[in-house]
Amino acid sequence: MNKLNLLILVALFLSSCSSKSEMEEKSANMSIAEKTIIDLSHDFSGETIYWVNAKEFELDTVFKGQNPNGFFYAANNFSAAEHGGTHLDAPIHFSEGKQSVEQIPLERLIGEGINIDVSGQAVNNPEYLISVNDFKVWEERNGKIPKHSIVLLQTGYSKYYPNKAQYLGTDHRGDEAIKELHFPGLSPEAAEWLVNNRNIKAVGIDTPSIDYGQSTLFKSHVILLSENIPVFENVTNLNKLPSAGFEVIALPMKIKAGSGAPLRIIALLK
Repeated sequence: MNKLNLLILVALFLSSCSSKSEMEEKSANMSIAEKTIIDLSHDFSGETIYWVNAKEFELDTVFKGQNPNGFFYAANNFSAAEHGGTHLDAPIHFSEGKQSVEQIPLERLIGEGINIDVSGQAVNNPEYLISVNDFKVWEERNGKIPKHSIVLLQTGYSKYYPNKAQYLGTDHRGDEAIKELHFPGLSPEAAEWLVNNRNIKAVGIDTPSIDYGQSTLFKSHVILLSENIPVFENVTNLNKLPSAGFEVIALPMKIKAGSGAPLRIIALLK
């Protein structure tokens, strides 16, 4: 083979690789474009709901307006507790030695989602505990909870957000307000059943905590997080999701050694 023919073959090979890469990128973009995106996150603002004894969200304006050099410029500082608004609970939050925020594999935060709707029982019952039977009823209608799925729990409580009195059960602040918390959650028995019987990636809920408001031992937190199963709290728009047939992408702020972090979570409807 002469030098000219070799150069032609190399050029054809490189052209083929480039075309394949472009086609794959185009295919991925088309795949996303063909899906409906549902935002499952609340805004962060002065209205954002935090635990009653946690630091609330503050946004301080550094500058906003016309710069002396003739262009518009805006910048802010913000501060807040890790756990508040739509956020992630990392396993280390309730389990010593388990994963902190930045250690959670991205594969755990992206995957097939299911939506278990218990709003009929829970939305007007702040003491409601999501049960093993709720999972079994879902499975009777939809089939077995898929392996490696992200389980979302719809209580209907997000409709009360950001009204603290309705969503938390109290609009008081401080340690003394903890005993006034009232909202639904996942029963420890159901959390244990998920861990022992279904291989799941993560669990999310549209209330302030995976444990119900009157919990003092936070057993559902301990059960899930001890197995490195992260928890998403204060999610929203679950009423816009089907029971199954969608993907979840839940990406937290990557806080090193964090026990939790603000979360941007979306669903992609197929």
